Amino acid sequence: MKTYRATCHCGAVRVEADLDLTQPTFRCNCSVCRRNRFWAAVARPDSFRVLAGDGEMTQYLWGRKKNEHWFCKHCGVRVFGIGNDTPIGRMYGVNVGCIEGLEDADFEAIPVTCVDGAHDRWESAPEHGRWL
Repeated sequence: MKTYRATCHCGAVRVEADLDLTQPTFRCNCSVCRRNRFWAAVARPDSFRVLAGDGEMTQYLWGRKKNEHWFCKHCGVRVFGIGNDTPIGRMYGVNVGCIEGLEDADFEAIPVTCVDGAHDRWESAPEHGRWL
């Protein structure tokens, strides 16, 4: 476990999370994640902190409204999301692309698991997911 900071593009939203980037991260093919290319590293609630920007975010709920999608009101970047109905219970997904201090080689080393959120088969990879 290591503590990482993540920010939106304009810096209005800043979070901190204790993450293990040697563990799988997730790419999802649901319509929301597909459109904004969200790439989640998992943090448990007690390992996630909003440092700045509580009032600078807007929440988007879709479909069954079980997952919370949080975006910066200014630049539109999704720094994190909250999964309320996951195999591990409530969890925070920190957008790997927003984590500060990672180099290209670091991104390549992070393991990725693709999930079929488009069909609510979270334990399965999508039939077509190489693009994720």
